[in-house]
Amino acid sequence: MENRKDIVVLRDLAKRYAEVCNKDLQDERRELWRKHNSLTRTRPLVYVRWFAARSEITDPQLECEDPFFRGHESTLRHNLFQDTLSDDFILEPWIIQEATRVTPPGGLWGPKIEHIPSTEHRGAWMFDPPIKELDDVSKLVVPRHVIDEEATERNAARLHDAIGDIITINIDRAPAWSKWRADISTDLAHLRGLEQMMWDMVDNPQWLHGLLAFMRDGILAAQAEAEAAGDWHLCDHQNQAMPYAQELPDPQADGGSVTRGQLWTFVASQETTEVSPAMFDEFMVSYQAPIAEKFGLTAYGCCEDLTRKIDVLRKISNLRRIAVAPRADVRRCAEQIGDDYVLSWRPSPAEHVCCGFDPDYVRRAVHEALEVSKGCHVDITLKDIETVEHQPERLREWARIVREVADEYS
Repeated sequence: MENRKDIVVLRDLAKRYAEVCNKDLQDERRELWRKHNSLTRTRPLVYVRWFAARSEITDPQLECEDPFFRGHESTLRHNLFQDTLSDDFILEPWIIQEATRVTPPGGLWGPKIEHIPSTEHRGAWMFDPPIKELDDVSKLVVPRHVIDEEATERNAARLHDAIGDIITINIDRAPAWSKWRADISTDLAHLRGLEQMMWDMVDNPQWLHGLLAFMRDGILAAQAEAEAAGDWHLCDHQNQAMPYAQELPDPQADGGSVTRGQLWTFVASQETTEVSPAMFDEFMVSYQAPIAEKFGLTAYGCCEDLTRKIDVLRKISNLRRIAVAPRADVRRCAEQIGDDYVLSWRPSPAEHVCCGFDPDYVRRAVHEALEVSKGCHVDITLKDIETVEHQPERLREWARIVREVADEYS
């Protein structure tokens, strides 16, 4: 028997969210992102990604007791707060329920990756990588795309019974080896250790090439299995922005199966930030590109400085978006990117909203970045916001100021 209070809370939030999704401005934003991501001139678009600050902003409001419903409540409250920011985020008229994927019990690649936690609340932690000796690669398993249909149907039914008459329930059946689990870089550092991974490029290059080829082929196989099973759908677009483009079908819930060639994908390699462009090419992009190029369009980069590596990224044939992170040289990136790709600038959240808030600084920093990137197709993403010091109004004010400045560059 479901907790009646949880259902009441969830239904109220779902009704409010459905109203937000039906605002005309959502279609206006869709058209802006379609043009922008297809390299048609628009004003600089603005997106605030504040997931990490949920513990300060929306988590204190959570009321549901059942963990299943509490997770969806968190998502709905997050999206309702997002609506108050007046950035260019598109709020889609569906809620996602993840399919239950069957994966190796230790971890996606077989061995368990142990975490050594900090004693501080939300403090740092360390990996204890399982591949300590070269022979330990024998412990790895080949990825397989398998869905637990009974568990998936059970969860879908619970959510549909609660709010399915209010908003569409979309089941995400994409393989576990997608998004961050498909860029190779993230899992390689978890499996081998960040420092050791870089030493391997010098000390054990042929061994590392073998491991990278195993991971590439495993990801490709799992993704192909999902495609053969009809488990890729239009809700599976990923580009760390709004995944619209004139060349691809729009994101959609409850649509039919699609191929990867109809979807955006997102790839990054934060772990190779300090690696030379030549090694980045040899040990990372050459293995990532065959995965990315199965998709329609690719967005590359998260928090890593790609200033010296843009020429390498040009080898990805379907590349469309490049991240320009806080540590990157915006001017040099803009000179290299030109109007060939979208330049997704990510200002430092610490300087903008996390450690105090100075409207004059925000205005000045945005002006400077947009001035040196004139002629580029620019969007501005404020992300990795760990705190706003319990002042969520900073995000609204930041978005207002940035939109104001961006309008000068329309």
